Amino acid sequence: MAARSAAAAASRPSTAGGLLSIGQVLAKLSPEFPDLTPSKLRFLEEQQLVSPSRTESGYRKFSAADVDRLRFILTMQRDHFLRLKVIRGYLDDIEAGRTPALLATGAVPSTILVTERRYTRAELAREAGASPALLSDAISASLVAPADTYGDEALQVLRALVELQRSGIEPRHLRGFRAAAERELGLIESALIPVSRRNDPSSRAKAAELAREIAGQLEVVRSSLIRSALGKLQS
Repeated sequence: MAARSAAAAASRPSTAGGLLSIGQVLAKLSPEFPDLTPSKLRFLEEQQLVSPSRTESGYRKFSAADVDRLRFILTMQRDHFLRLKVIRGYLDDIEAGRTPALLATGAVPSTILVTERRYTRAELAREAGASPALLSDAISASLVAPADTYGDEALQVLRALVELQRSGIEPRHLRGFRAAAERELGLIESALIPVSRRNDPSSRAKAAELAREIAGQLEVVRSSLIRSALGKLQS
Protein backbone atom coordinates (compact mmCIF):
# COMPACT_ATOMS: atom_id res chain seq x y z
CA MET A 1 0.00 0.00 0.00
CA ALA A 2 2.83 2.42 0.86
CA ALA A 3 4.55 1.65 -2.44
CA ARG A 4 1.33 2.26 -4.35
CA SER A 5 0.88 5.60 -2.57
CA ALA A 6 4.42 6.57 -3.53
CA ALA A 7 3.72 5.72 -7.16
CA ALA A 8 0.52 7.75 -7.06
CA ALA A 9 2.47 10.69 -5.66
CA ALA A 10 4.92 10.39 -8.54
CA SER A 11 2.03 10.43 -11.01
CA ARG A 12 0.43 13.64 -9.74
CA PRO A 13 0.69 16.75 -11.93
CA SER A 14 2.47 19.97 -10.98
CA THR A 15 1.37 21.89 -7.93
CA ALA A 16 2.05 25.48 -6.94
CA GLY A 17 4.74 26.53 -4.53
CA GLY A 18 8.46 25.79 -4.39
CA LEU A 19 8.77 25.69 -8.17
CA LEU A 20 12.16 24.98 -9.75
CA SER A 21 13.74 26.00 -13.03
CA ILE A 22 15.24 23.46 -15.44
CA GLY A 23 18.69 24.30 -14.11
CA GLN A 24 17.62 23.67 -10.52
CA VAL A 25 16.01 20.34 -11.50
CA LEU A 26 19.24 19.30 -13.22
CA ALA A 27 21.22 20.24 -10.11
CA LYS A 28 18.94 18.01 -8.00
CA LEU A 29 18.88 14.99 -10.32
CA SER A 30 22.23 15.02 -12.14
CA PRO A 31 24.16 13.35 -9.27
CA GLU A 32 21.82 10.34 -9.67
CA PHE A 33 21.43 10.59 -13.45
CA PRO A 34 24.59 12.14 -14.95
CA ASP A 35 23.32 11.92 -18.54
CA LEU A 36 20.25 14.06 -17.81
CA THR A 37 20.18 17.22 -19.94
CA PRO A 38 17.76 20.07 -20.64
CA SER A 39 17.04 18.37 -23.97
CA LYS A 40 16.07 15.16 -22.18
CA LEU A 41 13.72 17.07 -19.87
CA ARG A 42 12.05 18.76 -22.82
CA PHE A 43 11.77 15.42 -24.62
CA LEU A 44 10.05 13.85 -21.59
CA GLU A 45 7.59 16.73 -21.66
CA GLU A 46 6.98 16.17 -25.40
CA GLN A 47 6.24 12.53 -24.61
CA GLN A 48 3.65 13.66 -22.02
CA LEU A 49 5.52 12.05 -19.14
CA VAL A 50 5.84 15.26 -17.15
CA SER A 51 3.84 18.49 -17.33
CA PRO A 52 5.67 21.40 -15.73
CA SER A 53 3.83 24.67 -15.27
CA ARG A 54 4.78 27.77 -17.25
CA THR A 55 5.46 31.33 -16.25
CA GLU A 56 3.88 34.20 -18.17
CA SER A 57 7.15 34.41 -20.10
CA GLY A 58 6.92 30.75 -21.05
CA TYR A 59 9.64 29.38 -18.76
CA ARG A 60 9.13 25.88 -17.44
CA LYS A 61 8.72 25.51 -13.68
CA PHE A 62 8.83 22.13 -11.93
CA SER A 63 7.16 21.27 -8.64
CA ALA A 64 8.44 18.79 -6.04
CA ALA A 65 5.90 16.30 -7.46
CA ASP A 66 7.38 16.82 -10.93
CA VAL A 67 10.87 16.09 -9.60
CA ASP A 68 9.65 12.91 -7.88
CA ARG A 69 7.95 11.86 -11.11
CA LEU A 70 11.12 12.51 -13.11
CA ARG A 71 13.21 10.52 -10.63
CA PHE A 72 10.74 7.66 -10.92
CA ILE A 73 10.81 7.73 -14.75
CA LEU A 74 14.59 7.92 -14.94
CA THR A 75 14.98 5.09 -12.43
CA MET A 76 12.63 2.90 -14.47
CA GLN A 77 14.75 3.63 -17.55
CA ARG A 78 18.12 3.15 -15.90
CA ASP A 79 17.46 0.10 -13.75
CA HIS A 80 14.88 -1.73 -15.87
CA PHE A 81 15.63 -0.47 -19.41
CA LEU A 82 11.94 0.23 -19.97
CA ARG A 83 10.77 2.22 -22.97
CA LEU A 84 9.07 5.54 -22.31
CA LYS A 85 5.84 4.20 -23.81
CA VAL A 86 5.82 1.43 -21.20
CA ILE A 87 6.58 3.85 -18.36
CA ARG A 88 3.80 6.18 -19.50
CA GLY A 89 1.37 3.26 -19.50
CA TYR A 90 2.54 2.33 -16.01
CA LEU A 91 1.84 5.83 -14.71
CA ASP A 92 -1.48 6.00 -16.56
CA ASP A 93 -2.55 2.80 -14.77
CA ILE A 94 -1.62 4.31 -11.40
CA GLU A 95 -3.56 7.51 -12.15
CA ALA A 96 -6.59 5.44 -13.18
CA GLY A 97 -6.48 3.43 -9.94
CA ARG A 98 -5.43 0.22 -11.68
CA THR A 99 -2.64 -2.11 -10.61
CA PRO A 100 0.03 -1.81 -13.32
CA ALA A 101 0.77 -5.10 -15.08
CA LEU A 102 4.50 -4.68 -14.48
CA LEU A 103 3.92 -4.42 -10.73
CA ALA A 104 1.34 -7.21 -10.61
CA THR A 105 3.68 -9.65 -12.37
CA GLY A 106 6.72 -8.64 -10.33
CA ALA A 107 8.57 -7.49 -13.46
CA VAL A 108 9.33 -4.25 -11.64
CA PRO A 109 9.90 -4.46 -7.88
CA SER A 110 7.71 -2.22 -5.75
CA THR A 111 10.79 -0.95 -3.91
CA ILE A 112 11.60 1.43 -6.77
CA LEU A 113 8.36 3.27 -6.09
CA VAL A 114 9.82 4.68 -2.90
CA THR A 115 11.93 7.83 -3.15
CA GLU A 116 15.55 6.75 -3.23
CA ARG A 117 17.58 7.36 -0.11
CA ARG A 118 20.95 9.08 -0.39
CA TYR A 119 23.99 7.88 1.55
CA THR A 120 27.23 9.55 2.53
CA ARG A 121 30.37 7.50 1.97
CA ALA A 122 30.43 6.33 5.59
CA GLU A 123 26.70 5.50 5.53
CA LEU A 124 27.09 3.59 2.27
CA ALA A 125 29.84 1.39 3.70
CA ARG A 126 27.87 0.79 6.90
CA GLU A 127 24.63 -0.10 5.08
CA ALA A 128 26.46 -2.50 2.77
CA GLY A 129 28.44 -4.11 5.60
CA ALA A 130 31.64 -3.10 3.81
CA SER A 131 34.91 -1.87 5.21
CA PRO A 132 36.09 1.61 4.21
CA ALA A 133 39.01 -0.12 2.46
CA LEU A 134 36.65 -2.18 0.29
CA LEU A 135 34.72 0.94 -0.72
CA SER A 136 37.98 2.70 -1.58
CA ASP A 137 39.08 -0.29 -3.65
CA ALA A 138 35.71 -0.32 -5.44
CA ILE A 139 36.12 3.34 -6.34
CA SER A 140 39.73 2.79 -7.46
CA ALA A 141 38.58 -0.07 -9.71
CA SER A 142 35.87 2.19 -11.20
CA LEU A 143 33.14 -0.14 -9.96
CA VAL A 144 31.59 2.64 -7.87
CA ALA A 145 31.80 6.23 -9.09
CA PRO A 146 33.19 8.76 -6.60
CA ALA A 147 30.49 11.15 -5.36
CA ASP A 148 29.40 13.24 -2.39
CA THR A 149 26.35 11.02 -1.85
CA TYR A 150 25.32 7.64 -3.22
CA GLY A 151 22.05 5.97 -4.15
CA ASP A 152 20.60 2.47 -4.08
CA GLU A 153 22.51 1.31 -7.17
CA ALA A 154 25.85 1.98 -5.48
CA LEU A 155 24.55 0.21 -2.38
CA GLN A 156 23.62 -2.88 -4.39
CA VAL A 157 27.03 -2.95 -6.08
CA LEU A 158 28.88 -2.60 -2.79
CA ARG A 159 26.79 -5.34 -1.16
CA ALA A 160 27.66 -7.62 -4.09
CA LEU A 161 31.34 -6.78 -3.64
CA VAL A 162 31.09 -7.72 0.05
CA GLU A 163 29.76 -11.15 -0.91
CA LEU A 164 32.35 -11.58 -3.66
CA GLN A 165 35.12 -10.70 -1.23
CA ARG A 166 34.01 -13.59 0.98
CA SER A 167 34.72 -15.86 -1.99
CA GLY A 168 38.15 -14.33 -2.50
CA ILE A 169 37.16 -12.02 -5.35
CA GLU A 170 38.44 -8.49 -4.79
CA PRO A 171 37.52 -5.29 -6.68
CA ARG A 172 40.91 -5.34 -8.45
CA HIS A 173 39.95 -8.68 -10.00
CA LEU A 174 36.95 -6.98 -11.63
CA ARG A 175 38.76 -4.22 -13.49
CA GLY A 176 37.97 -6.08 -16.69
CA PHE A 177 34.29 -5.34 -16.08
CA ARG A 178 34.97 -1.66 -16.68
CA ALA A 179 36.83 -2.45 -19.90
CA ALA A 180 33.95 -4.67 -21.06
CA ALA A 181 31.44 -1.92 -20.28
CA GLU A 182 33.50 0.54 -22.33
CA ARG A 183 33.53 -1.89 -25.27
CA GLU A 184 29.74 -2.16 -25.03
CA LEU A 185 29.55 1.62 -24.95
CA GLY A 186 31.51 1.68 -28.20
CA LEU A 187 28.96 -0.65 -29.80
CA ILE A 188 26.09 1.52 -28.60
CA GLU A 189 27.73 4.71 -29.85
CA SER A 190 28.24 3.13 -33.29
CA ALA A 191 24.57 2.12 -33.43
CA LEU A 192 23.50 5.65 -32.52
CA ILE A 193 25.45 7.40 -35.29
CA PRO A 194 22.45 7.73 -37.67
CA VAL A 195 20.34 9.36 -34.93
CA SER A 196 23.17 11.43 -33.46
CA ARG A 197 23.85 13.10 -36.80
CA ARG A 198 20.55 14.95 -36.45
CA ASN A 199 21.84 17.44 -33.91
CA ASP A 200 18.57 18.75 -32.50
CA PRO A 201 17.23 18.44 -28.92
CA SER A 202 14.54 15.89 -29.78
CA SER A 203 16.98 13.64 -31.67
CA ARG A 204 19.51 13.77 -28.83
CA ALA A 205 16.84 12.72 -26.36
CA LYS A 206 15.68 9.92 -28.66
CA ALA A 207 19.28 8.75 -28.95
CA ALA A 208 19.53 8.57 -25.16
CA GLU A 209 16.40 6.42 -24.97
CA LEU A 210 17.62 4.15 -27.79
CA ALA A 211 20.95 3.75 -26.00
CA ARG A 212 19.14 2.41 -22.93
CA GLU A 213 17.13 0.00 -25.05
CA ILE A 214 20.30 -1.34 -26.70
CA ALA A 215 21.97 -1.66 -23.30
CA GLY A 216 19.01 -3.72 -22.12
CA GLN A 217 19.31 -6.10 -25.07
CA LEU A 218 23.05 -6.47 -24.50
CA GLU A 219 22.28 -7.34 -20.88
CA VAL A 220 19.95 -10.14 -22.07
CA VAL A 221 22.69 -11.59 -24.27
CA ARG A 222 25.34 -11.32 -21.54
CA SER A 223 23.12 -12.99 -18.95
CA SER A 224 22.36 -15.83 -21.36
CA LEU A 225 26.06 -16.42 -22.01
CA ILE A 226 26.81 -16.52 -18.29
CA ARG A 227 23.97 -18.98 -17.62
CA SER A 228 25.20 -21.16 -20.49
CA ALA A 229 28.75 -21.14 -19.14
CA LEU A 230 27.52 -22.01 -15.65
CA GLY A 231 25.56 -24.91 -17.09
CA LYS A 232 28.70 -26.32 -18.72
CA LEU A 233 30.62 -25.84 -15.47
CA GLN A 234 28.02 -27.70 -13.45
CA SER A 235 27.86 -30.56 -15.96
